Amino acid sequence: MAGSDVKAKRITSTGSAAVGPARIRQIQVLSTTGTPRLTVTDGNGGATVLDLDFLASDSHSVNIPAEGIRVSDIHVSALTAITAVTIFYN
Repeated sequence: MAGSDVKAKRITSTGSAAVGPARIRQIQVLSTTGTPRLTVTDGNGGATVLDLDFLASDSHSVNIPAEGIRVSDIHVSALTAITAVTIFYN
């Protein structure tokens, strides 16, 4: 999968991105006021693979190094003070 095309999925609430097995390559976040936090797990109820805090009222871009984070399904389990997140994966 490392050599496959990169795709993107915009998420505005918690739950599955419904993309199946993937490698998370980059995340872009639009945060609101408060204490923005994003938590991504390996499928619903799986291990936490990414847990990030952000500055309020800004846009953020997080590049994932090397081959990215491998998951069975991208599941956003916490989306606090965040309007939307776009996840780039392959």
